[in-house]
Amino acid sequence: MKRSLNALLMIFLLNSCNYFIVQEKEDKSSEIIAIVNTEKLFKEDLKNVLPQNISKDDSLVLVKSFINDWAIKKLLLSKAENNNSLEDINEIDHLVNDYRESLLINNYKEMLIKQQLDTVINDIEIEDFYSKSKDNFRLNEELVKIKYLHFDHKVISKKEFLKLFKSENIEDLEELEKQQLSFKYYQFNDSIWTQLDKVLLKLPFSKENLLKKTKLLQKQDSIGLYLAVIKDVLARNDAAPLSYIKPTIKQMILHKRKIELIRDIEKIIVKDATKNNNFKVY
Repeated sequence: MKRSLNALLMIFLLNSCNYFIVQEKEDKSSEIIAIVNTEKLFKEDLKNVLPQNISKDDSLVLVKSFINDWAIKKLLLSKAENNNSLEDINEIDHLVNDYRESLLINNYKEMLIKQQLDTVINDIEIEDFYSKSKDNFRLNEELVKIKYLHFDHKVISKKEFLKLFKSENIEDLEELEKQQLSFKYYQFNDSIWTQLDKVLLKLPFSKENLLKKTKLLQKQDSIGLYLAVIKDVLARNDAAPLSYIKPTIKQMILHKRKIELIRDIEKIIVKDATKNNNFKVY
């Protein structure tokens, strides 16, 4: 009997010790560091305020600033609640609720879009979309198909570079591209459309000269030699080429699919709710 009482006493003491340890931790974590009216700021609220590896002096500055900002916010909120009419407060609550609902609904829609939207777009679909809306795709900038080259005047192989650049043989351009470390700027692919404004930032030719098809433009200054060949030109308000606006068309098709998907989801939701008597109109 005596042994049983001793055992019970030991268990009680151990549990008591554990209780006081837990209680001490809770007291520390719930330590109040500031009070405004009935609002309390606890020590644990500062956990995410202080960055790691910060000095003691800097941490004190940050903590004081945080407490001050918290107090100002709470005091202003108290004043605002006491000085706004009940009608204004109800209107604000209504707006907050509407905003919350919109956030939840939009988040749910985005989740469904990620799960269900078909993002694969083939070339036939892009070409079909382009042909049906071609008149709507007009350029608001000049485009050129151009190859150009700029290198320092100190380059030894100047004549060789000029010869390779003027050539229309793909092998010559490949040979020229091997020397790219000697060039300041270059573009040898003249099958793609490039914005003229971007070209003007790199080459000292006039806009008028670059808007004309030409076999060779050449200019030299104190910096070096500039070469350009204009293969094709498109002016403002010309029909935008498919190759240039292909990324835009992809985005337009995806946007259209998103709208159609959301409409289908809304129809299904209403249909299911009506079927299950969760939606009734009287």
